[in-house]
Amino acid sequence: MISTQNWADTRLLWEYHQMGHTPRPCSVAIGLGSHDLGVADTAAELYERGMAPLIVFTGATSPTTRERMPRGEAVHYRERALELGVPSSAVLVEPRARNTGDNIRFSRELLKEAGIEVSSVLLISKPYEERRAYATARKLWPEVEIVSASSPMTLNEYVDSIGDARTVIDMLVGALQRLLVYPDQGFLISQSVPADVIEAYERLCQAGFTSRLLTTGAPSS
Repeated sequence: MISTQNWADTRLLWEYHQMGHTPRPCSVAIGLGSHDLGVADTAAELYERGMAPLIVFTGATSPTTRERMPRGEAVHYRERALELGVPSSAVLVEPRARNTGDNIRFSRELLKEAGIEVSSVLLISKPYEERRAYATARKLWPEVEIVSASSPMTLNEYVDSIGDARTVIDMLVGALQRLLVYPDQGFLISQSVPADVIEAYERLCQAGFTSRLLTTGAPSS
């Protein structure tokens, strides 16, 4: 049973997790691997709009993607982008990353090795991971401008796309916890979290939406 209060709290988290950036032309687009092929769709759409001349897809596999994406998240993302009309010459693949920090570090290394100068990054993630991806990139790659992007979806649309409301709420709660605890561990920059968002997070934890909470300090995708 998901109560009216649970949904109100979830919407607060959903809105906070999104940065609200307007996409603009950047040196490169980086699509962060996950279970969500919508990242590849958004990367292809932004490429077609001229927002970046090159896309890097980054990601290995995880327990949630091993069966659906056996060749690795980045490889499947690339295949999807090519299906949508992006030329193969405009896509690089980083196949090793297993968490958000790896995504940023390994993509940065790949671009450096390719001799590509980067002053700005269009960072494409799942909708509820925008803020965490931004905070991680600002920590690990502070000299470049970061513009966040994701599929333009409402919370209801995203729940429908996943097909499991409780799983979505658990993921939003887990993502908020990481924003709170990872700065002290050096994984991302600290950001101000409004009091009402903290209160919503605490209520959702008390209501049992806890399957994505960390029990250790290790970074997790």
